[in-house]
This record gives sequence, C-alpha cells and structure tokens, in this order.
Amino acid sequence: MAPSYFLIFGPPGAGKGTQATALAALLEVPHVSTGDMFRAHLKQGTPLGLEVQALLAAGTLVPDDVTNRMVEERLKEDDAAVGALLDGFPRNVPQSKFLDALLARDGQSLTGIVVLDVDEDELRRRLAKRAADQGRPDDADPAVIEDRITTYREQSEPCLGYYEGIGVPIHRIDGIGAPADVEARIAAAIGS
Repeated sequence: MAPSYFLIFGPPGAGKGTQATALAALLEVPHVSTGDMFRAHLKQGTPLGLEVQALLAAGTLVPDDVTNRMVEERLKEDDAAVGALLDGFPRNVPQSKFLDALLARDGQSLTGIVVLDVDEDELRRRLAKRAADQGRPDDADPAVIEDRITTYREQSEPCLGYYEGIGVPIHRIDGIGAPADVEARIAAAIGS
C-alpha cells in the first residue's frame, strides 16, 4: 500500500490536537506535530533544540528552514515510511512548497487535507477556556489570541488556496460540537 500523507489544518483552538490522535489512528500513520517536535528537541538539548531555544529566548519566530529541517528529519524515521499526519506544518506557502518537494523526492505527494472550520468567536472562547483549564499563558492574553488568529488567516490559510490550485483533496469539516461528533464527520469525509 502506498504511503498516505495528510495534513490537519485549522486556526488555533479549532481542535487539531484533539482530532489528530484519532485521525492518525484511523489512517494508521504517525501523528507528526511540529509543536511536539519542538518541545522534544528542546527537552533533549539536541543541536536543533539549542538553535530553537536561542531563537525563542531572543523573541524571534523559528524560521522556515529550521522547521523544514526538523520535519524532514522526522519524515525519514522508520514509522513514517507508511505516511504521516502532519499537524502544525506547513504554516505558510513556502513551507507547503518545501513539503511538496520533499515528498516528490520519494515519488510521493499529499493524499489530502482535513480542515477544521470553527468561527472566530468560538475560537476565542475555546482558547480562553484552554488557558483557564490547562494554564497555558499563550492562550490567556486576548491580544495574543487575536495575533494568532490573524497570523493564521494571513499566512496559513493561503496554503489551502495553493493546494486547491494543484488538486490536493481538501475536506472541510464543521469543527463545532462534541469531539466524537467531529471525529465521525472526519471519518465520513475521508471515506473510511
């Protein structure tokens, strides 16, 4: 069976992390989260982790080439030979083009994209709740929340137009409701 490469996409607070575990299990591929990878590299003190730590300490965003290298390393691991569900990558069109070239080197391409659609008022409510429930300071500041939503709209959403233009199947899912209901909608949409 050919490897299956999917993206899970949506703004911060859309439920990507919640749905990614179930979707990866359904697809029988590893869940590849850039957030988890950054945290693992930082914790292990790898050269990449030290590079990321220095950038974060300086208040700088992690540049595409660092994130790209990290994803490339991860997709070379044995468990990713069957494919992967990418979560948090790509975040912009240049990263999308990098991913396409990376997969094409092995004769692969994206299988599809699952997009969780959630209106912005609901996103704000979810992020505030997550800040309270999980003590996540990045979700507690309304200005930070607005910045994250704007960044998604301006940098990440254009990836969907790019992928639409090259014919990658995009499955838009209503991301509002109980997690099990959203999971069922995803399963139905990708034809499991």
